[in-house]
Amino acid sequence: MITVETIVNAPIDKVWKFWTTPKNIRKWNNPTDDWHTPYVENDVKVGGEFKYTMGRKDESICFDYEGIYTKLDEFSVIEYKLVDNRTGSVRFEIQDDKIKITEIFEPNPENPENEQKEFCQRVIDNFKKYTEAN
Repeated sequence: MITVETIVNAPIDKVWKFWTTPKNIRKWNNPTDDWHTPYVENDVKVGGEFKYTMGRKDESICFDYEGIYTKLDEFSVIEYKLVDNRTGSVRFEIQDDKIKITEIFEPNPENPENEQKEFCQRVIDNFKKYTEAN
């Protein structure tokens, strides 16, 4: 399993909203400025499906990140299963006036784990930056 985390200086309702709404996901869901997420579908409920199309802006790399939600506790936990049967979770922990976000997921077998961890850490760090600035 791979684990990435960050601490966001924002209230839980804002963190949850920015994590789950398509218009916000499109703004933060990228590891660097040369990436983007032009398409987002997100039905936030148990059994609901999600699909994010991510890629480099120069179109040299593009992929869909998609799956189904298997557990949801608003403001607390999201668990999911990807279309390739890998699983993951995102936990939101209130720490005073900040929110600790921990994402744990099964790595894909095609890419080195350290690259996957670095990619996802940059994405979650970008979420922090976006949420705190907006």
